[in-house]
Amino acid sequence: MKRTLQHGVRFYLQLAFTLLICAFLIVPVILSILAGLTDNFFIGLSSGLTLRWVYQVWDDYQLTIWRSIVIALACLAVTAIVGVPLAYMLARYRGGNSRLARIIEELLMMPVAVPGLATALALIMAYGQYRSFRGSLLFILAGHVLFTLPFMVRPVLAVMQSSQLAVLEEAAASLGATRWQRFFGVVIPNVTSGILAGALMVVTLSIGEFNITWMLHTPLTMTLPVGLADSYASLRLEVGSAYTLIFLLMIIPLLIAMQWVANTTQAKVRL
Repeated sequence: MKRTLQHGVRFYLQLAFTLLICAFLIVPVILSILAGLTDNFFIGLSSGLTLRWVYQVWDDYQLTIWRSIVIALACLAVTAIVGVPLAYMLARYRGGNSRLARIIEELLMMPVAVPGLATALALIMAYGQYRSFRGSLLFILAGHVLFTLPFMVRPVLAVMQSSQLAVLEEAAASLGATRWQRFFGVVIPNVTSGILAGALMVVTLSIGEFNITWMLHTPLTMTLPVGLADSYASLRLEVGSAYTLIFLLMIIPLLIAMQWVANTTQAKVRL
């Protein structure tokens, strides 16, 4: 009886602590959303709810939203074209303890370990003298690809290592399939879940990436996170909060989809 009572008390203490942490994290987000929908945040909800701040953000900053979407989709295309073959190469040679494969894998993770500002500064030092490239969205795209490429390679590599790709490729080769036919007919269909998980991660990170973008952008290439910082710094709090609301409406569905894909991938790996 005493042990049951202690177990119940421990459970409710843990539950209360968990709810407290959740409230600590969620309350600021709720307040930010309310600020973007309130006529005057300093007066409070009594001032009334309105969408005029959302409309103002859309009128003033919609180009930053479209730029972020374009860059994210371009980043997805580049990381998929480069990352999937790279993961395939690592999966084939990693088992043989190839030193080259380990070096490539370590180099691949460097942009994640290095601060984004340092990566952006390195890009400026290396390619900043090319003015047409420096002032274009391609410059920001290069930074995003460097940052997000590991997040495409890792999920694909994990799926490749957990599946029987070597056996399937040998079977296809015995039937006369060429290397390209094995890659597109055997490898790609079997790692679709990893590619999809990596794709959602790449798009989400690219849309929300600030540090690299802040260093690489120009007034004509401002993206959504940089515009968000600009709106908080130079306009009313309600405008910045409305911008945050739009940002959340873009990111949250991607996060939900990413979680669903991760759960589906884990279920397939168990099978």
